[in-house]
Amino acid sequence: MAIRQISVFIENQQGNLVSTTKAIADADLNIRALSIADTKDFGILRLITSDADKTIEVLSKENIINTTVVVAAKLEDRVGSLYYVLDILAKAGINLEYIYAFTASEDFGAYVVLRVDDAEKAECVLREKGVSTLNEDDIKDI
Repeated sequence: MAIRQISVFIENQQGNLVSTTKAIADADLNIRALSIADTKDFGILRLITSDADKTIEVLSKENIINTTVVVAAKLEDRVGSLYYVLDILAKAGINLEYIYAFTASEDFGAYVVLRVDDAEKAECVLREKGVSTLNEDDIKDI
């Protein structure tokens, strides 16, 4: 049920991010979420797109890529909703490696992308506590 995040290693030079996002757009792929971490020499572009398989096919031609299973948990629009999700994971002994967020259309709401040490367990405990998570079919539709 979890989703695949595509990590693209990009040399930190002017125009490289533009060409990567152009390749995604030219393939008619929609970026649903992204995060960029950089160093002096390279960056890691983490993406969730409308079609992970097609994105992998397109980007692997020119880039070094990796896929990682992540959990996209829906956040309620209320004070403390992020804390609630993180507390569930902490109490279940699930380690959080990193996090970033995205919003979908108004009907679908806000989500937090969680890179955890056990995605299957994380999804299970979140669902038990009433927190919705997305799968790859959901990502295509939001």
